[in-house]
Amino acid sequence: MTADALDRPSGASTPSSASASGPTAARADASAAPMVEIAGVHKMFGDVHVLKGVDLEVPRGSVCVVLGPSGSGKSTLLRCINELEDLTAGRIYVDGDLIGYREVEKNGKKRLHRLHPKVIATQRSRIGMVFQRFNLFPHMTALQNVMEAPVQVRGLSRAQARARAAELLARVGLSDRVDHYPSQLSGGQQQRVAIARALAMDPELMLFDEPTSALDPELVGEVLAVMRDLAESGMTMIVVTHEIGFAREVGDHVVFMDDGVIVEQGDPREVLTNPREERTREFLAHVL
Repeated sequence: MTADALDRPSGASTPSSASASGPTAARADASAAPMVEIAGVHKMFGDVHVLKGVDLEVPRGSVCVVLGPSGSGKSTLLRCINELEDLTAGRIYVDGDLIGYREVEKNGKKRLHRLHPKVIATQRSRIGMVFQRFNLFPHMTALQNVMEAPVQVRGLSRAQARARAAELLARVGLSDRVDHYPSQLSGGQQQRVAIARALAMDPELMLFDEPTSALDPELVGEVLAVMRDLAESGMTMIVVTHEIGFAREVGDHVVFMDDGVIVEQGDPREVLTNPREERTREFLAHVL
């Protein structure tokens, strides 16, 4: 199966109606085109079929929380959205733009052609991603870590980047740690620097891949507080996490994945309190 094997489906299941009563539904305009549209996405690593036809829409300004056991395809889905993995089949659109490919029609058939790496890099710069591990440059201070990409990728002057980095570090509660190196920061502080670094590129979409899983329990709250603030500011977010409380309180839409497919999705309060699918009930019984 190849990435050009599937035409774009005429429609995919949308969370907008399910999330209309969510805790922060006012952030999203359900009538607008979705910020993210995932249509018929498959991903294979050799003979291993990791994603098996995923369809999902994420309205702009909303928070989509993805739950599921290890190996269910959650992180792979995020990596496909951010073009860190090529698709085996299907299409992903961010703000209406086809990600990673251009569509060419020939002899009545639509085919996908991979974009040049520089174009892909430009697309990726619109998407911020925060990983389980902080991936900070150890030889740079917090301020320098946040400054680096805007200077190197966007061409900001060092003075502009420094001012923006200081502003973002203050936003995540680290104005007193700007000159500290990663080794001088706690895990929670390093993750907050990583969030500030992603925000420095002014992304339209933020992806979080289990951002608290590597933290000691007492440090989880400070990272989730920053993410709550981002959600309230209207940032579109897709969050892979096991933090059920965050999903219930902040999420507009929750997705449960298992074995490469979406088993169940909908309003967090409905899915987490009264799941329809037995597999969802089994998972929640182990994590709640």
